[in-house]
Order: sequence, then C-alpha cells, then structure tokens
Amino acid sequence: MPRTTEQTTTPAPAGTDPLLQLEYETQPPSGPEAVRLIQCPTELALRGIPMTCSGCRARRDWLLINHRRHVWIRCRCGAERLEPEITRRDFDAMLADNPSWTHYRTLDEARIALGFDGVFAGLYLE
Repeated sequence: MPRTTEQTTTPAPAGTDPLLQLEYETQPPSGPEAVRLIQCPTELALRGIPMTCSGCRARRDWLLINHRRHVWIRCRCGAERLEPEITRRDFDAMLADNPSWTHYRTLDEARIALGFDGVFAGLYLE
C-alpha cells in the first residue's frame, strides 16, 4: 500500500550538506504533530462488519489518517469519520511493510494529491 505523510516537524536549516538534507527528508515523520496517511484500496472490516461510506455507499478505496492517537477514515467522496477501533499500533502495523514516504506541506494538499478531496466521488481508482 502506498503511504504518505504530512511532515510537520521543523525543516532542516537551509544551506546544510545535501546528504544531510536527503537523510532528513527520508526520515519517517516524528513528533506529536506529525500526520501520517495510508491508502487502503481494499475493503475494511471493522468488528467483522464490512465498512460502507455513509455519503456514497462505497465499500473500498479508503484513506486512513493518523494524528496523535486518533485514526480517521476518509472516502473519495470527502466523507470522513473518526474510527476508535483502529489504534495507533494497528496503524503502525499497516505501515511496516512499505518504507517509502511522500511528504506534503499540509493535510489538504495530501488529500488533493491522492484524490480524496471529493472530486472522485463514486469512482474506484485502480
């Protein structure tokens, strides 16, 4: 699963060694204000029940957003809800198999770039 993040930690100082800058940019987000996202193209079954979007009735193609201890699930139509069943530990387990990161300046920029801003409502992208 591709994943992405909003890097909210302090940027590396300008004029540093390019190798140090690259090392900084490839580090996973850290700190209490880091926001991490992961796309889930498959169906999600929470408590054994397949999840369905309340806005458009979609059953797959989700964006999971982690900030602090909370995880939100967002549909392509723009509907979003807090999901207390998915813990930060569960979220970390989903991220463990993919070492690549894409950094976005803001959460809104990430939603737009990934197609979860409502423009693709009702479409499944593959």
